[in-house]
Amino acid sequence: MIAFIDTYRDQFGVELICRILRAAIPGFLTSRGYRAVRTRPPSDREIRDEQLIADLRTVHQQNYSVYGVKKMHRAMRRRGWQVGREQTRRLMRKAGLRGVQRGKPVFSTVTDPADQRPADLVNRQFKASTPNRLWVADITFVRTWQGFCYTAFVTDVCTRKIVGWAVSATMLTQDLPLQAFNHAVAIEFRSIAVGASFRPRITIPIADLYRPTGRARDRPIGRVARR
Repeated sequence: MIAFIDTYRDQFGVELICRILRAAIPGFLTSRGYRAVRTRPPSDREIRDEQLIADLRTVHQQNYSVYGVKKMHRAMRRRGWQVGREQTRRLMRKAGLRGVQRGKPVFSTVTDPADQRPADLVNRQFKASTPNRLWVADITFVRTWQGFCYTAFVTDVCTRKIVGWAVSATMLTQDLPLQAFNHAVAIEFRSIAVGASFRPRITIPIADLYRPTGRARDRPIGRVARR
């Protein structure tokens, strides 16, 4: 609150800011409370925080600005400061200090400018009036203790329901979305067979009809027929 008022006091005035924000935010400072805070001498905690932040900046700079919360906490303890880990985290956030995260960046999609773009079969209109009229697929990655896990999802545009998925330790764009699609088809027709009195005729498996040799493209990969 204090920092917000300090930022805009010259533009709007303290009284106007406090009067408007107190009507919108219960418990916001009054103009009298703001002036009392500004004239109040700093507390022992604030003085100690300023001293800690100054030492935190020094330690962080001496270690090439790569230390995170854990290593900064140990370094401050070695320098004689009685400080906790969460206190170190709070002060580092306040000072704008952060460590360097290990690991290589992960890219789920690498565009080839020379490659032919897949056709937009729905003209960017991701809408459907009934379920199972339009499915969309995507690939993402999840960080785990053992590394990265790649997951492909197939989502029904109408219901926003994930109808199929596949998980792999490696991202193979020619296989992972196809596995998720086959899973969605299997679940869909399993539910039809249980809830209906007729038996659908399915012209799959899709993997036998379409097996890309290069990059996966947005082109027909088979059809599903019912009778």
